[in-house]
Amino acid sequence: MKISIITATYNSAETIGDTIESVLSQSYQDFEHIIIDGQSKDNTVAICRSYSGRYNGRLKIVSEKDRGIYDAMNKGILLATGDIVGILNSDDFYSRENVLVSIANEFSRNNIDAVYGDIHFVNPSDLTKCVRYYSSRFFHKWMMVFGYQPAHPSFYCRRECYEKYGYFDISYKVAADFENLLRLIYLHKIRIHYIPMDFVTMRQGGASTNGLASHKRIFWEHYRAYKKNCVPFGYFCDIMRYPLKFVELLMYKVFPKAYSCNQNVER
Repeated sequence: MKISIITATYNSAETIGDTIESVLSQSYQDFEHIIIDGQSKDNTVAICRSYSGRYNGRLKIVSEKDRGIYDAMNKGILLATGDIVGILNSDDFYSRENVLVSIANEFSRNNIDAVYGDIHFVNPSDLTKCVRYYSSRFFHKWMMVFGYQPAHPSFYCRRECYEKYGYFDISYKVAADFENLLRLIYLHKIRIHYIPMDFVTMRQGGASTNGLASHKRIFWEHYRAYKKNCVPFGYFCDIMRYPLKFVELLMYKVFPKAYSCNQNVER
């Protein structure tokens, strides 16, 4: 079972090495890594190409102008030849070496369309320090009406689902992942399965997670997503996401073991 890993890059020279090293360290070898670069002004592309020999033909690099990160992701999915597709951002890296083998095992054993797990955020100046743990453990499909979604960097889906139900809507600036998951999971009810595992380490400070302005944009883009996918009551329920997230954060501080997951799932 081949897994396609899509990485969108733009001026990512400082972090792309960690991303690539984490891919190459995976114990599962039936993968391809597709890097879509938006014509970086730094040496991102040169760094990526310097790793080509270690990939043994499993690396594809495209550098051309695009219309944003979701456009780059769509390009990657369209180039993918794997059975399963996942997104690994250029400033993120796999938290452990058995992520891909755990994903492949779940697809092999179960009649499912997608899997997802957990992620955690770290301080960019100290990659060993966890500042926030995002657990998908308690996610259910109905929660998408409240603005909840499984951790998207841990979402690995059959390529045929994208081909059947559509790709990322690039008119969204920060919430195209939410709209896509709303369409796949809530509207079309694809078969999903949670893996109790920390998939990805993310540096804190992404465009969709910082500041009041970004949260305001997320809210309005969620509103658009509900309207587009004919989920009218989501307009009112989405605002509940913030108090619920506060409760979740509080519960994580009090009962960290109930939310965090350090399992090495291969089975």
